[in-house]
Amino acid sequence: MGTNFHGKKVIVVGGSAGMGRETATDVVSAGGSAVIIGRSEERVNETVAELSNKGQVWGITAELTDRAAIPDIQRKLSEQHADATLLVNSAGFFIPKTFLEYDPAFYDSYLELNYALFFLTQTVVKGMIAHGEGGSIVNVGSMWAHQAIGLTPSSGYSMQKAGLHALTHNLAIELAPHKIRVNAVAPAVVKTPLYEGFIPKDQIDSTLETFAPLHPLGRVGTATDVANAITFLLSDDASWITGAILNVDGGVMAGRN
Repeated sequence: MGTNFHGKKVIVVGGSAGMGRETATDVVSAGGSAVIIGRSEERVNETVAELSNKGQVWGITAELTDRAAIPDIQRKLSEQHADATLLVNSAGFFIPKTFLEYDPAFYDSYLELNYALFFLTQTVVKGMIAHGEGGSIVNVGSMWAHQAIGLTPSSGYSMQKAGLHALTHNLAIELAPHKIRVNAVAPAVVKTPLYEGFIPKDQIDSTLETFAPLHPLGRVGTATDVANAITFLLSDDASWITGAILNVDGGVMAGRN
C-alpha cells in the first residue's frame, strides 16, 4: 500500500539532520507538510529550503537542552501548528563516557533533552486532541536502551533513551482513547551526524564501519533504513499498532552470530 500523507502535517524534533530529516522528506514527498525543529540554524534553513521544493515546510531553531528555550517553541507550535497530527521525536546526542567520568552538567544535558521532548510532546498532543482526528507519534529510542555495549560506555544516553521507551508505553495507553498512536524505533549503529560530538566529521563513516560485525546482517544502518520504519509507524498502514518498540538494528537484539 502506498503511503499517503496528503493534508497531514508532521512536527519533527531533530528534523534538520539524519533520520529526522529523512522522515520529514518522506512525509513531504508523500503530500504532507513539515515543521523542522533543530539546534543549528544553518541546518534548519538548509533543510527547509531543500524540502520547500516538494511542499510546505517551516523551521524552528532552538537548543533543546536549554530549558529556557522550550516555552518559545511551545508557543510557536500551539499558535501556528496546532493542526499537526504527526510527531517524530528524533533529537539526540551520543557521547560515550565512562560512568566515573560523568559530571552533573553532562548528566543534566540528557535529562534536559527528555524534559524538552516530554513537554513539546504535551503541547503537540493538546493540539491533536483539540483537532479531534487522532494522530501518530514516533519516538526514536535506541538499542542502547535495551543493552550495553562495552566499547561505547553510555549510561546517561541509555537512561535517556530508556525513558523515551517508557514514555512510549505510557502514552500509548493514555492517548489511545483519543485515537493517538504512540510507537518507537530502537536503532543500533546508524550513519548519521549523531556521532559528530566525538568523532571528526571526515572519520565518521570509517569509524562506524568497524561496528558492522556487531550486526548479524553485516552492515551498519542508514538514516533511510530507520526513516522507512518511522514513516510506516506514522502512516495509516500501522493503524493497529501502538505501544510498540520496533528494533531497527540489523538483527542485534535477536542474538549473536
